[in-house]
Amino acid sequence: MNAKVRLGEFLQTRRSQLRPKDLGIPGYGERRRVPGLRREELASLAGVSVSYYTRLEQGQSLNASPQVLDAIAAALRLEETERLHLHNLARSSATGAGRGRRPAPERVTEATGQLLEALGHVPAIVTGRRSDVLAWNRLGHALFAGHLDPGAPDRPAERPNMARLVFLDAHTRDLYADWPAKARAVVGNLRLVAGRHPDDTALHTLVGELSAKSSDFASMWADHRVTACAVATYEMRHPLIGALTVTQQTLSQGQGQGQGQGQGQEQNIVIATTEADSPARTTLALLDQVTPQHDPTRPGVRAGSG
Repeated sequence: MNAKVRLGEFLQTRRSQLRPKDLGIPGYGERRRVPGLRREELASLAGVSVSYYTRLEQGQSLNASPQVLDAIAAALRLEETERLHLHNLARSSATGAGRGRRPAPERVTEATGQLLEALGHVPAIVTGRRSDVLAWNRLGHALFAGHLDPGAPDRPAERPNMARLVFLDAHTRDLYADWPAKARAVVGNLRLVAGRHPDDTALHTLVGELSAKSSDFASMWADHRVTACAVATYEMRHPLIGALTVTQQTLSQGQGQGQGQGQGQEQNIVIATTEADSPARTTLALLDQVTPQHDPTRPGVRAGSG
């Protein structure tokens, strides 16, 4: 799908999700053929002509200014993350996506490896741009994917992918009491990444695979929601230690940070924390006790592994 189509679909979907009465637009008792706002209503709210907005939705206008995009974002009641996503889509539509190239294997930087090692008693994993697991510490593996080979992230061709696990892996699906909330967060984050990297062929392949194999994913992807996964609280149901409530925090290391290895990559460190003196803190400590220490003969977290 090209950038113009992605921009048009995003605008159309978000426009259809707005209710005129919520925006003070009188309905006069008329019956609408389609849900949401009409193009002329959205254009009026944004202060642009109907013909201009129509061309933008149809991919025929490639020079939308930042001010116009901000006005449209305000009319659509977009949150900040969604507004930035709109700008990314418009920029890609205007410039055209570059030729897709085979991505190089992502690597864990030395600094990230040191941080992961320092978080020895906190479940933590490192994910790449497309949610591939690049590394995890002992508790991160035990909490999120204890049924998988702990050495899998060391082998690029076998790395687990958190999006695949959430939608296609029964163990991971059962981990979350409110699985739909976790699933929507995963999809929203992938949408955000796709807007920033329209020429990422590996990401498009992943989206195509998940759309074909999971009707849940296909439905959520069509909703065009974007989400920056920063902090979220989930009730987990772990097969070894039972129920616990954790706060999952994502520490993002943006593109271009650092020097040398890993430069120009996007990596996230996802950690799971619990409230002090809570039952969940005790339960997590139990997981720490029952999880075997890493075999020293196995490869661990290595700087630049992969």
